[in-house]
Amino acid sequence: MSERSSQQTTGRPADPNAPAEPGSPATWGKRFVALVLDWILCLLVGTVLARLTGVFSNQTMVGFWAYPVLIVEYGVFIGVFGQTVGMRLARIACLRVSDHGRVGVPRALLRGFLLCLIVPPLVIGPGGRGLHDRAARSIMVHT
Repeated sequence: MSERSSQQTTGRPADPNAPAEPGSPATWGKRFVALVLDWILCLLVGTVLARLTGVFSNQTMVGFWAYPVLIVEYGVFIGVFGQTVGMRLARIACLRVSDHGRVGVPRALLRGFLLCLIVPPLVIGPGGRGLHDRAARSIMVHT
């Protein structure tokens, strides 16, 4: 609900501390919190994978595993469930722009890959959507 429509119905400005309406675009703060939580999870899983496989298991290379783990996490969790573990905790979801349905695994993998490149999330376009969101035709919304 916009501040203006809130003023028209109640006669007073909208409460900035009120919870966001479900389906409204997610704030950058919530998106960042979700990414940090997912990244921590990917670092933990990546460390376990490095120890189990012996590949990139030296101290300086263990962090490499976080990238492919994040791409797979995004592909599976966003593609199938519409949100990752971090997004669930931050109460946001990643949905298709066209009909707010699930993004699907191929587009979620693309989104995860572009997110790992770091630059696409910094190229912000209309509606506050990063290049990775526009390429995957997705939008982050409050749940």
